[in-house]
Amino acid sequence: MSMVKSVAIIGTRGYPSYYGGFETAVRKLAPYLAQRGWDVTVYGRPGIKSDDPDRDLRVKVIETPGLENKSLSTLSFGLSSCLHAMWSRPNVALIMNVANGFWLPLLALRGIPTVVNVDGIEWERAKWGRLAKTIFRLGARMTARFGTVLVADSIEIQRRWMSEFARESIYIPYGGEALTDANAVESPLSRRRYVLAVARFVPENTIPEFLEAAKRLAADYDVVIVGSAGYGGTLDEAARSLAAEFSSVHWLGHIADDSRLLSLWTHCGAYFHGHSVGGTNPALVQAMANGAPIVARDTVYNREVLVDAAQFCSPDPEAIEHAIRRVMDSAVLQNELSEAAKARLQEGYTWESVCSKYETAILEQIQSTDQSGSLVS
Repeated sequence: MSMVKSVAIIGTRGYPSYYGGFETAVRKLAPYLAQRGWDVTVYGRPGIKSDDPDRDLRVKVIETPGLENKSLSTLSFGLSSCLHAMWSRPNVALIMNVANGFWLPLLALRGIPTVVNVDGIEWERAKWGRLAKTIFRLGARMTARFGTVLVADSIEIQRRWMSEFARESIYIPYGGEALTDANAVESPLSRRRYVLAVARFVPENTIPEFLEAAKRLAADYDVVIVGSAGYGGTLDEAARSLAAEFSSVHWLGHIADDSRLLSLWTHCGAYFHGHSVGGTNPALVQAMANGAPIVARDTVYNREVLVDAAQFCSPDPEAIEHAIRRVMDSAVLQNELSEAAKARLQEGYTWESVCSKYETAILEQIQSTDQSGSLVS
């Protein structure tokens, strides 16, 4: 059967968006698929800038309505996107986030196969209350039952889904990109003389412990903190007061400018990665791509990605401070960690590799549906 291959991407804030890992993946994947001859539609929420210079005009963007609040936004925007996709009927749907598992039966009713990125173990994240955790857990069960193919971004996430839901998945991590032009070090910083942390302000990213360590580190180094809770709160207040107390602490909030963020990773003396829940973290892969000397919280996920390309530490302020000082005080160790991180990136964490694997996964669903005779042209 001759046809234009069509894919709908559902479950992100839209295209091009700079909010988080899913959005970064879609920003890379959608143009890649368009270049490869796919008819690509990205569903999103209102408010994405249509005049973004990085926007690939071959990618169609459809905004659907929803409730813009912390508890119901993912569910409501996911529902409206899936209802529209039922009507437009793409050959395959790429779904981000297990909360959208509730709506997979709708797509199944229309014979639309789904490839679902299950992300991390959302129901274990401290930022969610009991109701949200329950919703994510139920969404995961629905995903396990109705998702055609599941994608896990780490081997450990694959293992968890097999043990808890008896579902196999394919492994596709996130990619990283290096800064193409060597930006100057951001003033007033000096190359390899500042400590960097980049994370959303939630407890499971070890932000409280890092802020405590930063009080002592600030006596000897510049400390740059990128991120916020997104809606205020005690961690934002702690970062604000720390920056007010120490001139060497720079809290930059959320940064949407990719080149600025990549430059901060490129020139830092030590990058602290405290994420503890989830699989392959996009920020970590970006740090690797730009040769940041990495100090990471010792978790099964971080060990899987980094292997030996980092200094690992336990999640208490003293251990974090000690590990960071060890890296900051040794130019030799900084260089070794930087080169090790860049070498590790080439082992499956480039965007070319990641996008190619996604294309293979969604193409296989079209082919298998076509062969079964249930795909209507």
